Amino acid sequence: MTFVPVIPESYSHVLAEFEPLDPLLSALRLDSSRLKCTSIAVSRKWLALGSSGGGLHLIQKEGWKHRLFLSHREGAISQVACCLHDDDYVAVATSQGLVVVWELNQERRGKPEQIYVSSEHKGRKVTALCWDTAILRVFVGDHVGKVSAIKLNTSKQAKAAAAFVMFPVQTITTVDSCVVQLDYLDGRLLISSLTRSFLCDTEREKFWKIGNKERDGEYGACFFPERCYGGQQPLIYCARPGSRMWEVNFDGEVISTHQFKKLLSLPPLPVITLRSEPQYDHTVGSPQSLSFPKLLHLSEHCVLTWTERGIYVFIPQNVQVLLWSEVKEIQDVAVYKNELFCLHLNGKVSHLSLVSVERCVERLLRRGLWNLAARTCCLFQNSVIASRARKTLTIEKLEHLKSQLDHATCSDLISQLEELILKFEPLDSACSSRRSSISSHESFSILDSGIYRIISSRRGSQSDEDSCSLHSQTLSEDERLKEFTSHQEEEPPPDQCCGSHGSEDNVSHASVVFETDKNETFLPFGIPLSFRSPSPLVSLQAVKESVSSFVRKTTEKIGTLHTSPDPKVRPEARGDEQSSEEDVSSVASPKEEDIEEKKEVTSQPPEEDILQELKVATTEAMTKLQDPLVLFEPKSLRMVLQEWLSQLEQTFAMKDFSGISDAGSSSMKSNQDVLLLNELKKGILDEDNEKEERNSLGGEETIDQTACESLSSSREPSDDLFQVCSPCTIAKDLQSDLAELTTLCLELNVLTSKIKSTSGHVDYTLQQCSPEIPACQFLKKYFFLLDLKRAKESIKLSYPNSPSVWDTFIEGLKEMASSNPTYMEMEEGDLPTRLKLLDDSVPFDSPLLIAYATRLYEKFGESALRSLIRFYPYILPSDIMQLCHHHPAQFLAYLDSLVKSRPEDQRSSFLESLLQPESLRLDWLLLAVSHDVPPSTSTMDDEGYPRPHSHLLSWGYSQLILHLIKLPADFTTKEKMTDICRSCGFWPGYLTLCLELERRREAFTNIVYLNDMSLMEGNNGWIPETVEEWKLLLHLIQNKNTRPAPQVSLNGNLNDGPSPINVENVALLLAKAMGPDRAWSLLQECGLALELSEKFTRTCDVLRIAEKRQRALIQSMLEKCDRFLWSQQA
Repeated sequence: MTFVPVIPESYSHVLAEFEPLDPLLSALRLDSSRLKCTSIAVSRKWLALGSSGGGLHLIQKEGWKHRLFLSHREGAISQVACCLHDDDYVAVATSQGLVVVWELNQERRGKPEQIYVSSEHKGRKVTALCWDTAILRVFVGDHVGKVSAIKLNTSKQAKAAAAFVMFPVQTITTVDSCVVQLDYLDGRLLISSLTRSFLCDTEREKFWKIGNKERDGEYGACFFPERCYGGQQPLIYCARPGSRMWEVNFDGEVISTHQFKKLLSLPPLPVITLRSEPQYDHTVGSPQSLSFPKLLHLSEHCVLTWTERGIYVFIPQNVQVLLWSEVKEIQDVAVYKNELFCLHLNGKVSHLSLVSVERCVERLLRRGLWNLAARTCCLFQNSVIASRARKTLTIEKLEHLKSQLDHATCSDLISQLEELILKFEPLDSACSSRRSSISSHESFSILDSGIYRIISSRRGSQSDEDSCSLHSQTLSEDERLKEFTSHQEEEPPPDQCCGSHGSEDNVSHASVVFETDKNETFLPFGIPLSFRSPSPLVSLQAVKESVSSFVRKTTEKIGTLHTSPDPKVRPEARGDEQSSEEDVSSVASPKEEDIEEKKEVTSQPPEEDILQELKVATTEAMTKLQDPLVLFEPKSLRMVLQEWLSQLEQTFAMKDFSGISDAGSSSMKSNQDVLLLNELKKGILDEDNEKEERNSLGGEETIDQTACESLSSSREPSDDLFQVCSPCTIAKDLQSDLAELTTLCLELNVLTSKIKSTSGHVDYTLQQCSPEIPACQFLKKYFFLLDLKRAKESIKLSYPNSPSVWDTFIEGLKEMASSNPTYMEMEEGDLPTRLKLLDDSVPFDSPLLIAYATRLYEKFGESALRSLIRFYPYILPSDIMQLCHHHPAQFLAYLDSLVKSRPEDQRSSFLESLLQPESLRLDWLLLAVSHDVPPSTSTMDDEGYPRPHSHLLSWGYSQLILHLIKLPADFTTKEKMTDICRSCGFWPGYLTLCLELERRREAFTNIVYLNDMSLMEGNNGWIPETVEEWKLLLHLIQNKNTRPAPQVSLNGNLNDGPSPINVENVALLLAKAMGPDRAWSLLQECGLALELSEKFTRTCDVLRIAEKRQRALIQSMLEKCDRFLWSQQA
């Protein structure tokens, strides 16, 4: 058992989690990846949880019983607000912008009913809901700054009042930006936007701007009604940048500015929870400059806020920080009195309470959590020793707590508790005897000055709680201590008890879930703990390093770097990710190490001598690259890199990836390659001599191809090893230059030394037969020298059609990442768990991120790809294209999800930014119209024309296709896109492109074949603009096959589809566009007047009457205007 640190300051309060809500969320099925909690609210009676499926769960706080479920078809629940002065009402905002007010009818035991649905904010994002504190009125704010009020007339009010309310929704105001928070008190509405705060008197309809200085971002504001009880006006607190708050009076005037920046440099207090042991770090951090997204009035004198880092509780009137604790990934917080309900980004809900330290310990004792209670006492010794705590935590309670601890496993904890008891009650016999004599007859309390205050037993039992033993206490305290009825919650988790480990069957669900994170969750500022054991990988590495003295010498520098036990504490990435590369060491077999050790003793020169020639060659090459005549001349640049690469191969020959350890291995290997290639050619020539005589050219190509395949297969066993770690210590300056030159060689395709044949001329057979083979070998040899980010981009540009090069690069990254404990932890768990681990442990800008993403894709397939959109722009679509090059349809799923993750008005510009290079536009379009599409027989007939209504068929990626089509492009590209859409039968895109390219004749021809009048109606319809186009359209309809055939709609019913394109429908459209007289003359000119029915004649008559009345009305208005103007002149 480890020693518990003591918090030096005397903190009076702490955040504690007594009742985990995980079993409740599991019972409601709100802990799955498909359905999760999206909003939260709390009142005296209810805990309201809105879900992504549109449901609202109302849980009764007393006993945590699920009482009601309210469903909504208008989308996910984005905001919830409970009426604080009447628990029978709750307001809900959906993702579509609708606001629904429910009356629960709990008093009458009736069914809940929707008493009002407001569409005032439809199509917008509702960002804030707030109830009036006196009447039934809801205030609503959205993302464009509009604030409205919904006044309700329900069964509880007089029905006669409803007759006088004409508009139940009233627009209060429209501020300059998104509404961040709303608060209401005593007729005043407080509005906080992205730029400033506003105060509104809703009765007198007056508005004030609070302060003169604007801000930029999400900053909250709230009323502080505490002073109302003293007869004074309430205050207002508004968040300001840099951890500041404005204190404002009830008239909107700024009184003072409070600065909390320096006060927040203190280390965070731990959260007392059943999930893990409380930890505290004494390290004082730097001042925190924070922006508070919301401010909430909590308890009596406190204001609560939160950031992505933790929860902060202030006493603003005294400019004090009551406490701050690290609680990660908070999306929203709902408070009621001293209770906090935190909604996290992953949909989880945690229930915290702001309680005094002594009250926290007492509640832990009542639950029998002896270990956690003892640790809390030792951690907050200064608070427990205080006089106020001594009134609640008597010495008898501490003695009883000590007796419940196991001496075998909690010896250190017991000794600390004994020291606390000694400080708690000094060993003064006179004082003790006097206290015992007093307590035998009277009850007493100890004042702050140390004086005993005697309380007569006749005055009641107000001090019984202080004098009685722990066993005689009951659960009838003012705070609710109800527990879940399940056995798992009644029994304390084993990790909180000091007993044996045999009670593993009683481990609660919460303790199991958080067991893996127990050591990391409450490490303030990520400081590693000295008592934590190193990871198995570190221990295994130490064993490997002790095998031979050679490995110990070459990895001396690497061995000095200790991996932090906290995965979040990672060394800062240098240009080439050297810190990540140094964590990986090469492993050799014992026999090879013995041989190398002997060579080191006899003939191996020091490392400085080995690298001396390479250092000189590197300096010379870098100097030559400074010359513009070399840098901008590709041939000269390649020659310089070729010379330097030969020296690099000679230097690292003994550490070559193929396992050859002698100094001349590079040249020997090249000779062996030539001999092997010649032997293969000779054998194939002898075997296929007759075939080569018949077709010399074809045979020669076959020989080269077969030789390359044989050579590649013969070298496969040696190519499986990566040199991901430097075989010797390299200085930082030299390492940087080596990385620059090695990466430049890869980018310019200078990958191998020249191989000379026996005849003396250069043989490029290896490069010509399969260009990816030298690239793969180069990556495996010099992986430890590469700039991984530049190397990845170079591979995508230079080898787009060689997936083996990309696979080799990924294998190297996996080999490098294998030393990280996170890499092994990602072997277990579902996809959300692994993504959470990846978010917490791996920096997004690390080159190794793509290796982790590859592992997720190999395990979970397309679902993993859709989840990788959160890592954009660190993982680009080009990376995903390489990742799933065998399954292009899965890349489409990723691209579609990535584009849809942006707001609707930003998707086109975002997609345009992804099209680099421009040629990707046609590639992606071909891909999108080739997957998840209807069969071609349903879209085109045998002659290539559209089938009727085929433009209404469902295409899997229709939105993505339309976005690609509508992006600006040159004329040639648009023509190619038009041909692609026509050949694949995507008629909506084809029509759009035809009209954009002024190919209106083709567009109207295909519209006639599609046989849908809706294409020519409405604001977006394609209507002929000239008389010639109307004649063309009528001529196309006349020439179309008019044999009667039933039209089958897409759902299979006869004559149940869109309105068909025929002479009468087009004639009606013509009459509306050009007027009945001109339409009639044009129809007679085309010889179609006889085919019209009486409906057309009646419609023309109605149009004529309407046209005459319109002309008369216009004439009358002009005459009135004329008379008015003349009267003004007179």
